[in-house]
Amino acid sequence: MADLILASASPRRKELLQQIGVNIAIRPVDIDETVLANESAKDYVVRLAREKAEACHEQERPVLGSDTCVVVDDEILGKPQSKEAAIAMLTRLSGRSHEVFSGVAIRQGTRLDVRYVATRVTFKTLTAAQIEAYVATEEPMDKAGSYGIQGMGAVLVERIHGSFSNVVGLPLETVAAMLDSFSVPYWQT
Repeated sequence: MADLILASASPRRKELLQQIGVNIAIRPVDIDETVLANESAKDYVVRLAREKAEACHEQERPVLGSDTCVVVDDEILGKPQSKEAAIAMLTRLSGRSHEVFSGVAIRQGTRLDVRYVATRVTFKTLTAAQIEAYVATEEPMDKAGSYGIQGMGAVLVERIHGSFSNVVGLPLETVAAMLDSFSVPYWQT
């Protein structure tokens, strides 16, 4: 039996938890992910993480809910809906810094722990040809902000300040501390 329920269908979150040896079961939940009027990016990811953890009806085992977003100029960049949108996002990120925010919540019964992590990412200055070539790989099409730092998009990044795994989709340093507090083992083989 799994030690932790992941209230997400994200392949990246699943891979990250498996990477540190957590025995998980996947139970995606369906919640409204619309940004509320005047809601900050921080409040948005924290709210969604909490709602995902609470929407899973598991009562015995801990449930992890999480959400991550890319923010530039106080605007949340979602997943691109077209290649043109991906090109526009990457052009906007080129040569600049942006933030990656994650909310993480673990709930077990009535106990709830919710945390927030921010990572600053700086892109290299990209040419239009580089952006178009990267978009042609189709990797950006299912990624917030139109890039995957764990894949081919790694070459777009000049530096990061903060958690690398947060940029991938789940801040493992924070998650490990939360797992400890819920007595969920990791480093299992």
